[in-house]
Amino acid sequence: DVAGMSVAFPIGIGLALVIGVVDNYLARPIGNSALLFAGVVLVVLAIVVNAIAYRRLPDGKSTASLKGILLSVAAGIMMGFFYGFVAKSLAADFADPAAGQLTPYAAVFVFSLGILASNFLWNSFFMYRPLAGTAVSYGDYFRMGNTRLHLIGLLGGAIWCLGMSFNILASGVAGPAISYGLGQGATLIAAAWGVFIWKEFAAAPKGTDRLLYLMFLFFFVGLAMIILARLG
Repeated sequence: DVAGMSVAFPIGIGLALVIGVVDNYLARPIGNSALLFAGVVLVVLAIVVNAIAYRRLPDGKSTASLKGILLSVAAGIMMGFFYGFVAKSLAADFADPAAGQLTPYAAVFVFSLGILASNFLWNSFFMYRPLAGTAVSYGDYFRMGNTRLHLIGLLGGAIWCLGMSFNILASGVAGPAISYGLGQGATLIAAAWGVFIWKEFAAAPKGTDRLLYLMFLFFFVGLAMIILARLG
């Protein structure tokens, strides 16, 4: 909201992808490193091309403030390192966990409790001291949000948690670095929804479609290389 998609996406998501894969690979070096990091580079390029396409939209931001850039960097760093803490809590062998180690379902449960508890702190802070927009109160949460909107929020949380569960389960075979890298395929799904469902680029100038084709090509090839990194 502050920096615009063309700045926030390549900085935030790109930085998170690089940090997350490197951090988790150093902790558990599973898979072909050359294929893995080459795939990461292609996914980052796809994100950059996606941001360039958004900049071409009539309402796309062409400049970003220092505040927007710093927020994007902070988001990328936090998103990049969070998965490593989850991976370190997991047992090396899910079928035979050692004392003090978690299996995937236990890890998701504890992780969800952490999200629930931290929301009371961070949501409260940013509701009353927002980085963008106007401040809101807890009364506004119930007064301005109807049942449909709240159910959409709950559905979004359920979908995200289900995806996180699958990701942690896959890390037992693929390794945390590859599993985290493939999790960035969520950006591909978001881009596909924006292009084909929400028609975000319907008013884009001529030539933007070529950027979108290039973005999808980078995404598909990059994710394929990350998959092959485990097989290679």
